[in-house]
Amino acid sequence: MSAPASRPDNAGQVTLSINDDIATIVFDRPEARNAMTWAMYQDLAAAIGRIRDIPSLRVAVLRGAGGKAFVAGTDITQFRDFRSGEDGVAYEEKIDSAIAALDSIPVPTVAVVEGYAVGGGLAIANACDLRIAATGARFGVPIARTLGNCLSAANLARLTSTLGPSWVRRMLLLAEMPPAEDLAPTGYLAAVVPPEQLEEQIAKTCRRLREHAPVTLAVTRETLRRLERRTLPDISDLIRTAYGSADFHRGVSAFGTDQAAQWQGN
Repeated sequence: MSAPASRPDNAGQVTLSINDDIATIVFDRPEARNAMTWAMYQDLAAAIGRIRDIPSLRVAVLRGAGGKAFVAGTDITQFRDFRSGEDGVAYEEKIDSAIAALDSIPVPTVAVVEGYAVGGGLAIANACDLRIAATGARFGVPIARTLGNCLSAANLARLTSTLGPSWVRRMLLLAEMPPAEDLAPTGYLAAVVPPEQLEEQIAKTCRRLREHAPVTLAVTRETLRRLERRTLPDISDLIRTAYGSADFHRGVSAFGTDQAAQWQGN
């Protein structure tokens, strides 16, 4: 799967390769730590669609190119076009749609995290069934410090289900970016290994998944997905408040500069 010829040079791409019964999705924009553009989200949807069309597949592996990041969130420059809270609601619905598609992929998914899994990148890694991290990898959603936006109810529900409410509160309220070594004891990560052992660990994990009953894995994963989503509230009013605030625009303007956003609570 290659990038359309019409896309900008800096739009990046998400590629899909098939090796026997293993699919590998790569987020390929290493110069921007694989931060997701709209075009990359479209690529991801196309990759998921292709995986659905190949019934012989048994595992899907997701990873970032370059070894420095899994995905460093959504490209912040795209937020500069937002004019109101409605843009935020539409954006969160778009992200929810992408993550829901990944969450309901028909085979077990394994996220391989090197470097950073931030914001939308954490949402993608978190939607996978298993996460393997290289030592030193960091995870977080530091939006209280950087952008002043918020997460959807679906993404918060997934994070709380997998990571637990205490860690989610620390990540969001304190804008913490804990390393893999701190998260390993929680069970959030299937393995934490030195970078030079990463390929061996990926192969070992995929081998174990391929040995297990596909129907059992499929129905178990779908049951867990339905349980996570059974009581999701409508928080569109809260999303409008966050993305419609002046603080959000202050955060976007300050992001990537030497100046911290001056939050004013409006």
